[in-house]
Amino acid sequence: MSNSPAKKVYLPKVVGGGYKKFWSDTSRYRVLMGGKASKKSATTALNYIYRIMRYAGSNLLVVRAVLNTHKDSTFAQLKWAQEKLGVSHLWKNTTSPLEMTYIPTGQKILFRGFDDVLKIASTTVPTGHLCWVWVEEAFELGSEADFDKLDLSIPRGRLPKPLFKQTTLTFNPWSADHWLKSRFFDVKKTSQISTYRVNYLINEFLDASDLAVFERLKQTNYRKYAVAGLGQWGIAEGLVYENWQVMEFDENSLGLSDNTAHHYRAFFGLDYGYVNDPTAFIAFYANPVKKEIYIFDEFYKTKMLNCDIAKMIKQKGYAKERIRADSAEPKSNDDLRRLGIMRIAPSVKGKDSVLNGIDKISEYKIFVHPRCKNTISELASYKYSTRKNENGKVMPEDQNNHLMDALRYAFFDLRFFKPNLNEKRKKKEFADYLGSWGG
Repeated sequence: MSNSPAKKVYLPKVVGGGYKKFWSDTSRYRVLMGGKASKKSATTALNYIYRIMRYAGSNLLVVRAVLNTHKDSTFAQLKWAQEKLGVSHLWKNTTSPLEMTYIPTGQKILFRGFDDVLKIASTTVPTGHLCWVWVEEAFELGSEADFDKLDLSIPRGRLPKPLFKQTTLTFNPWSADHWLKSRFFDVKKTSQISTYRVNYLINEFLDASDLAVFERLKQTNYRKYAVAGLGQWGIAEGLVYENWQVMEFDENSLGLSDNTAHHYRAFFGLDYGYVNDPTAFIAFYANPVKKEIYIFDEFYKTKMLNCDIAKMIKQKGYAKERIRADSAEPKSNDDLRRLGIMRIAPSVKGKDSVLNGIDKISEYKIFVHPRCKNTISELASYKYSTRKNENGKVMPEDQNNHLMDALRYAFFDLRFFKPNLNEKRKKKEFADYLGSWGG
């Protein structure tokens, strides 16, 4: 243990304003939704480090949809909180296993993922009581049933005073159709549930450049600003794609349970950007028989040179895949071929190609892996505008749609995918499917 001298910290100065009631809340469910830069994760991390050190015998379980997302999010946030409170010398943090230990008492902070629900249910601590649960990025949990499994398992048993049972959920409210809204916000308020909504306007630690980002978003895409900035529920009305949901899945096991693995194929799309617009890459599996799309990977970054794009594609293991990229960038496509991405192909555009592509994709149920945060963000804010094309058809807004464009480019190749022609029924299904494209 470090012999560092004790450091006095004035909590209101460290935490800032806007969270006084949340900080001391002991409700069974403490539900915090908010926009980006609203301090919700930082404040929750500070709160839990403080609580564990204050309440002897308390332990915390931190849960996300996928276990391996903790290290760079909740684990890093809680480690930051220790440093911010000047108590790092009192904590032992390990990555294998991923856990934190309060050295004076042995109290624990454990990390689990919903990709192993059984392991969550069997979680125990060596000392004290597992009385608190923090579900970070709760919007990633597409299944309320999975949350129920957690809720019925942890916390459990009677607790000695002053300990109390509590589950805290923090998330961005991307869609008003999510079960979190009906479960916690659309019900009659009781002493068991406390809900909070926060946004960047209460974050006094933001500087002028941070605020300028939100101001620009306010001017260019108010719908996304309302959700990502103000922390309001995303509205489904007017969305281009409505039949989508966030769901954790194993893309390598698609179709294995019902013997239809041959009906799934991977597709890849790329939309170029640079300074203001990001370069957007998307990867998904599609099944034209079941009419399903599973989006499992993405990258989304500004100021990427073509060499950076090629490197990223290689690192992800997609260098040998067919990738549909924006046809308006033939020079970039040639560059990527010279850099080893040999199967890059231009997107196919034509009259009403945007609306035709959207119509085809809209026939499919879209499942998005929780790790594809930018795809989730775009799906939740991609809506129709008042703009019409030369044929009088309403067009989608041409902003914050980079992954949506990449999705559309890649989806074109689905017309060449023949799932399985061994059975007469599947022959007819594919013929009907191909005919629907006009082919």
